[in-house]
Amino acid sequence: MQSVVVALALSSAAALVAPSRPAARAAPLEAATISLPTSVKPGVVTGEALVDLLSYAKEKGFAIPAVNAVSSCGINACMEAAAKYGGPMIVQFSRGGGQFLAGKFIGNQEPDKASVAGCVAGALQVRQLAELYGVPVILHTDHCMRDWLPWFDGLLEANEDYFAKNGEPLFSSHMLDLSEDPLEENIATCVEYLERMSKSNLLLEMELGITGGEEDGVDNSDVDSSKLYTQPEEVWQVYEALSKVPNGKFTVAAAFGNVHGVYSPGNVRLEPQILHNTQKFISEKLGGDDKKPVYFVFHGGSGSSTEDIQYAIEAGTIKMNIDTDTQWS
Repeated sequence: MQSVVVALALSSAAALVAPSRPAARAAPLEAATISLPTSVKPGVVTGEALVDLLSYAKEKGFAIPAVNAVSSCGINACMEAAAKYGGPMIVQFSRGGGQFLAGKFIGNQEPDKASVAGCVAGALQVRQLAELYGVPVILHTDHCMRDWLPWFDGLLEANEDYFAKNGEPLFSSHMLDLSEDPLEENIATCVEYLERMSKSNLLLEMELGITGGEEDGVDNSDVDSSKLYTQPEEVWQVYEALSKVPNGKFTVAAAFGNVHGVYSPGNVRLEPQILHNTQKFISEKLGGDDKKPVYFVFHGGSGSSTEDIQYAIEAGTIKMNIDTDTQWS
């Protein structure tokens, strides 16, 4: 059943993240024909191959669906859906999802030990099976607040151990969400962690501005609405600082009115023009030919219109999270 749920989510995402296509389709969606970069192979995608894949997505105008998995069957469902409807796929784990994977009996008495173990177990499952499904998979972890940094540190230790033995990290990327901190503190901590992550060829996803709604026990439903909309100058500060990290790879989850949770279209006020304005602002700052220098990530897509999603993708959004839809299907 869950494979059907995830497959439906992925097929819906395929209709949203691909270039515009006719609204009515008589036949079911078929696997997309995508000629991926030669560096991108079935299995877990890391390092320069990951950058190649994200650059390709930005160039071709599509976003890769990122599904939060909380069970072994859910992990397999993600890969099955990707194989049926055309990869690649991002399998990601939240802190709570990692603990659930490990088993609630274990608990997190030792700071986040169960959450780390569950995420690592899920990652190893993907490592073992992804090639058999024949799809490229990006392994990622979701929001990590400042209070949850022991979880993040544990994940980095697991990556470093794996890198020492295999020459690549266990995961592809991890997310730091320090969006509730002052921007300067957010950036400083992200730089510190990116310097460490770059040594294991990991990519960092960071967030600035706040995604509204509720997810994984964090409720931003009543947050000041001004914090839901990021300004181009703020993203530039992030881009400038993180770009200075040698071998640093990063994506940016910038807030443009998106919210976590269950919402109907029309109840969410997205402003994807912010992303377009930001790309233009940073491109002019850099003075080069790249019109979309930032890799954007779309959180909280529930309740967003197809048009807004497509417009966000046109601004360089290369990853779109899917969580609420699969939870409630």
